[in-house]
This record gives sequence, C-alpha cells and structure tokens, in this order.
Amino acid sequence: MTDPSSPATPATPGASGSVVAFEHVTKRYGDGPPAVTDLSLTIRAGEICVLVGPSGCGKTTTMKMVNRLVEPTSGRVTIDGEDVASLPPVELRRRIGYVIQQVGLFPHLTVAENVAIVPRLLGWPTTRITARTGELLDLVGLEPADYGSRYPAALSGGERQRVGVARAMAADPSVLLMDEPFGAVDPIRRERLQNEFLRLQAKLHKTIVFVTHDVDEAIKMADRIAILQVGGVLAQYDTPDRILAHPADDFVARFVGADRGLKRLALRRLEEIELEPVDGVPPDAPRAPGTATLRDALSAMLASSVQVGVVVDEHDALIGVISVGAISATLQ
Repeated sequence: MTDPSSPATPATPGASGSVVAFEHVTKRYGDGPPAVTDLSLTIRAGEICVLVGPSGCGKTTTMKMVNRLVEPTSGRVTIDGEDVASLPPVELRRRIGYVIQQVGLFPHLTVAENVAIVPRLLGWPTTRITARTGELLDLVGLEPADYGSRYPAALSGGERQRVGVARAMAADPSVLLMDEPFGAVDPIRRERLQNEFLRLQAKLHKTIVFVTHDVDEAIKMADRIAILQVGGVLAQYDTPDRILAHPADDFVARFVGADRGLKRLALRRLEEIELEPVDGVPPDAPRAPGTATLRDALSAMLASSVQVGVVVDEHDALIGVISVGAISATLQ
C-alpha cells in the first residue's frame, strides 16, 4: 500500500490537472460522530481518484469539501498547495467542474446555452464561448449543429449526461468532481458512457474525484481508489490492481469481493502480455482481439472447453496465442 500522504509525483507530460490533497481532514455535523475522520491522501495531477465504500462512509462529503460545498471541521484541502478555504467559494467553484447523477441541466436553456453558462459568468467573449461550446459537444460525441439548439427534454438520459460532462469542462477546469455521474442510466448506456469518458480523459488529463458505490465501476474508472469505512476512515488508497492483489485488511478484501482474481483479469488486455507463437493452433480455438481483456478471453476459452485462444489485430490477422495457463500465471 502506498503512503496516501506522500508528495505527489509530477504530472504526466501534457497533463492539465492539478494536485488535490487532503491533510488530516475531519468533518463533524453537530455533536455526532465524524462523517470523515483524519483523512490524508494526495490525488496526483491528471489522475482519476475514485472514492468508494459502504453507505455512510463519507465519500460524497469528502468530495464536496474540494469545492467547499461542505467545510471541514479541521484539517485542510489544497489544490496545487493552495488552501481552498482561502478562496471565495463562488470563485473556487467556477474553477472546478462538477457533474452529478441527475445532471441538473436548466430545462429552459438549450444544450449550447447550458454548456456556455460558466464561460458567460466568467465574461468570455461570445466568439470564444461559441467555439468552446462546439468543441466540447463534438468531444462528447454530440454533433453541435444537431444538438446545440435542442432542449434537455428532447434528450435521452445518456445524452443529458454527456451534456453535463461538457458543461463541467466548459471553462477548462483542472479539477473535475463527479458524484455518481452514470448511476441514473441503464447498464448498457452506463458502460458506453464510462468508456467514452475514459477516452476523453486519455486526451484531457484532468484531475478527477469520482464518487461511486459500485466497486466494479471504481476498478474500471480509477487510476487510484480510496476505500473508505463508515465514519470516513481511509481503509486503503492504491491502484486497482494492487488493491485487488493485496487488500490491506479483511474489510477491504470483503468489500472488493471474493472474485478479486477475476476482477484483476479485467484490468489487463491481451495486447499487454507476452503471447505465444501461432503454431499448431486447434481450428476450433476462439478468436479474440488484442484489445479484449484477459477475463473475456478466459471466459471464451472456458465456454468453448479449450485451453488456447487465437489473438488477432484490428485487421483480423493472427498475432499470437493465449492459453488458460498463461492467463492464470498473470495472477501469480
């Protein structure tokens, strides 16, 4: 397990995110027990940190302390070393993108007008706002000429969520807060939105604080996961692979599930491991693209009752062979 309070490493080349740090942060409501207890962790620039844990663990409270929707009782939250408490709340929130589960689009404004809200508040010139709005709608896969003039009521749940992401990024914030952002859509759209967002993040390198109750979503989305216990006690903060391979204690092991070995397989793709040469492969061996996960490849082989599968590239050309044994060995 990494030291959550250790200094952050430099951002990756081209990263546009900021370093977010919690320094011995505690939050109490009245005389009750803490909602968050002495929390210290550092979120590196350009990474997705997912806060996950059972109900009552303080994950949403923790996230809201970044943009001062909730004020800490003690300790401090910093962005690039600057205490957020030293900044006027309105000014701070205009610098931080915020995406919530129900999106919160203004129904009387068009899609383009919704996306443009923060740039207008910041006094951007009209030409810059128009260009930025079109750029972001295109980035989230919504044709500006088609969607810009629509109203939220005319959109599907997935489309509204995309507009919400575009609006949160309109002023090019270095930090993005996402509170159960894909929880209100059906499972198929949810997976598509997750994949689309990871594609965007690969280009934008924002620092993202992402709240979910779904451990599978946390594993998929996170560069690092913060698992919180009730009372906002940090149980473990590390990469998904290390948490699955080395849970810090029984609580973490139970939370991530007994199938954590299979979950680790879902983190790696066939193209990332050394493949065996194509030689004497059975004709009934299942074929899998190099972009497939090890878990998907293993499932296909077990379903076909074979020990090996063929890996192909985007042109369906053979590039290697994978075996059940080789996949199992990745978990050692």
